[in-house]
Amino acid sequence: MSRQVTDTPPARAPRYRTLADTLAREVRSDYAPGELLPAEAALARRFGVNRHTVRRALDELVAAGMVTRHQGRGTQVVDRRLDYAVSAASKVTHNLAALGIATQTECLAQRLCEPPEALAQRFGQRPGERLLRVDTLRHIDGAPAMLLCHWFDPARVPGWERRYRGGSTRALLDQHYGLRLFRRRVRIEAGSATRGDTRHLRCPLGAPLLQLVSDNVDRDGALVEISVSRARADRLAYHIDFDSDEVSS
Repeated sequence: MSRQVTDTPPARAPRYRTLADTLAREVRSDYAPGELLPAEAALARRFGVNRHTVRRALDELVAAGMVTRHQGRGTQVVDRRLDYAVSAASKVTHNLAALGIATQTECLAQRLCEPPEALAQRFGQRPGERLLRVDTLRHIDGAPAMLLCHWFDPARVPGWERRYRGGSTRALLDQHYGLRLFRRRVRIEAGSATRGDTRHLRCPLGAPLLQLVSDNVDRDGALVEISVSRARADRLAYHIDFDSDEVSS
């Protein structure tokens, strides 16, 4: 049985999760791989929480692959990748901004063109019909991190090419077209950098990339966009949290 996506306000995050987000920001900005975090007792005093809350927050960083624990040594930084949550309504730009991370999105190209056959089938298109393709490059903290290819149903976004010059595509969809999109399906797979990827992402040829393909629908479940992102695996990691009712069902 399918679940209807509703626009409900998010519940307040538990204290340990808020602390985990704070520590993750500090790990990315203030620590190098191999450095040790302060002891749990010192963190508890600093943030005014108990050690159990600190321990659960550090568990989040361990699960995200940012730190490891060593008996007798403490908690060590091993990774400085950005940990990005993938959910039905999550937005990359807003999520990173909430973490205090600056992002800029550059428009590389936009045009009407015939999509790959697999994408055309998902849109229910006939051979020869065209979609609007928008290619963007997202910079995180001033460094290129993610290439995105957005495929839109042009009938839903008339005049897009006159309006869009860069920045958040979700913001333009909301402000000018009254469209708030939700992920209906996501596919994550590993890839390697092509010559085109290396030119934009400034990574070596064959470097590991994470590719995420999202089918994005409106409130009525109609497909509006398919986005294909290719991110540097050394700069970004995805995590997916499952609802408690899904886990228990």
